[in-house]
Amino acid sequence: MKVCVIGMGHIGNKHANIYKEDELVELAGVCDIIEERAGKAGERLGVPWFLDAQEMLDKIKPDLCSVTTGGFEYGSDHYKPTMEALSAGCHVLCEKPISNDIGKAEEMVALAKEKNRCFAIDMNHRFTPAARQAKKWQLDGQIGDLLFVNMALWIGKFQELESPYYHLKALNPHSVDIMRYFCGDIDKVHCFAMKAPGRNIWSTASINMKFKNGIVGHLTSSYDIERGHPMERCEVAGTKGRLIFEDMWREATLYPAGNLEKRVYTNPVFGGFTGFDDTFRDRIRSFVRQLAEGAAPEEIDGSGADGLAAQRVIQAAIVSLDTGKVVDVDSI
Repeated sequence: MKVCVIGMGHIGNKHANIYKEDELVELAGVCDIIEERAGKAGERLGVPWFLDAQEMLDKIKPDLCSVTTGGFEYGSDHYKPTMEALSAGCHVLCEKPISNDIGKAEEMVALAKEKNRCFAIDMNHRFTPAARQAKKWQLDGQIGDLLFVNMALWIGKFQELESPYYHLKALNPHSVDIMRYFCGDIDKVHCFAMKAPGRNIWSTASINMKFKNGIVGHLTSSYDIERGHPMERCEVAGTKGRLIFEDMWREATLYPAGNLEKRVYTNPVFGGFTGFDDTFRDRIRSFVRQLAEGAAPEEIDGSGADGLAAQRVIQAAIVSLDTGKVVDVDSI
């Protein structure tokens, strides 16, 4: 499959590097509206470079595109290149958030469905062996009927940002996706948040959730804690036990109910993940292999529809924050 990457910032270069080393695809072109970025990436990778995505799509006719642009609230520039790539007949892997605008996100998902193209979002935090092991315990019935989920994600991002909702929109696609991965669709949310000293954004948030299957959950997220170890934790509890999934790839633990022994998956020293870039590699390779195996659009793991569902939950949390009310996600 021929692949192009649109948006050659730090993340776009990660995508391009991973495609370059994958035997199932051929990196065929890169694009950025900033000439220095496009040219530098093209020369480094040994592929044609472009300043206009539509021109690249017309000339190269790729099978797959990564959209790794940024924009306002880190998601406003995803819409146009995604729509162009889908219209050109490409499968698309788009960075999160799918879009900072729910209406545009809906259009993206609708066009992928109309064109029968596979559309995925880079929810890379759960594309790890530890997350898959935790999910296997759940599917094997090891935690029983679901009761609750507690999720926490925090990183240090201390610069001034253009929107008071930047943290909620840019960080929590990962958090909400992991919660939905284990527990299903979210029905209602109630959000409280604070602006830490010296901040002009809602930088730490606490969000209560009710899921459509009746269980309850909670998410704590923050941009106010220095990056370090750990930074992410998901606890899923049921009638037969609890599982805890920590730091994406580091460890997953199963605590069977009524049993003092626990089961642990720990990332191996040799042959395991060596850093955060491996989550991108796993996510991209998983999508490429689903395409190579002929997966239908509705079978895509971490799909555009999943990205849209996560963004609706985040928008409902923003409405709750602004109004002080419990908000139905379906009303968004």
